[in-house]
Amino acid sequence: MKDFVKIDGMRGEGGGQILRTSLALSMITGKPFKMTSIRSRRKRPGLMRQHLTAVRAAAEISAAEVEGDEINSTSLIFKPGGVLPGKYHFKIGSAGSSTLVLQTVLPALMLASDESQVLIEGGTHNMMAPPYDFLEKSFLPHLNKMGPKVKLDLLSWGFYPAGGGKIDVSIKPAKKMKPLKLNDRGELKSKKCRAILSSLPSQIAERELQQVRKKLNWSDSELVEEKVPRPLGPGNVLIFELEYENQHEVISAFGEKSTAAEKVASGGISEVRSYLTSGAAVGEHLADQLLIPIALAGKGEFTCTTLSSHTLTNIGVIQEFLGLEFSTEKIASDCYKVSVK
Repeated sequence: MKDFVKIDGMRGEGGGQILRTSLALSMITGKPFKMTSIRSRRKRPGLMRQHLTAVRAAAEISAAEVEGDEINSTSLIFKPGGVLPGKYHFKIGSAGSSTLVLQTVLPALMLASDESQVLIEGGTHNMMAPPYDFLEKSFLPHLNKMGPKVKLDLLSWGFYPAGGGKIDVSIKPAKKMKPLKLNDRGELKSKKCRAILSSLPSQIAERELQQVRKKLNWSDSELVEEKVPRPLGPGNVLIFELEYENQHEVISAFGEKSTAAEKVASGGISEVRSYLTSGAAVGEHLADQLLIPIALAGKGEFTCTTLSSHTLTNIGVIQEFLGLEFSTEKIASDCYKVSVK
């Protein structure tokens, strides 16, 4: 198998991002890969339902040959054909993250030969995954400046464990990606905190927003309680939006059963404070999302608040497929510069 890219799923932080990045870049480059020890560092190793959906979605849009695409599988062989733009509908069948499935197929479709429409059913607001609002307001504005035109529509909300969410995605591809330079966030234009509830009492949102008011000194006009239309099950997320001239940072904190509203809010507040005191343009999670786009452009740079093991692992996988080199530099105690040479 010397022609295969060989990926060790235990490298770095050892999570599902290694699989998603490998699938995305395999489709774009046409390079087949063999992955072993998939998610072996996780409590439940191997392919879960959302990972399996991502594999099968990638296989469908690239006419790929696949071995090992089954629940709990810890190894996978993926041989892509050509990317096929078109109309697609992917169902996770659980509350697994729709946005992570989109993260897998979007890079290939945004460089395809024609437009695509993708409907994904599953979770739309999940812990340990970018929520819909993050993609819509923080990630896609930068991606759309780089050439592709991607539009999201939230058709229904999906929280764990009920799921049932739907995201509709319109993709107008670019022939070539433009470089991105994002080193300065610019002046702060507005800030807002949304406490979103699905089939839960209002007092939860009130307690969360009271913490934000108390600890961040935000005004009442900057604090909003929202209720999910047509809720399918219980759920709660606190979404902080910091809109700057050059960057719209979105930070989320999810409510959990038996976790006090004050504790949920405090987790988000801590992340907001870290971002506010840093001079970096983007936070930890957007840094992850921007790596593939700037790599595909062949040039680009941004500053971020931290270099997580997740980010460094993703950089390693991208370099393996694309044969380019990233540069990372610490320019302050809470600011790093990432660039593609």
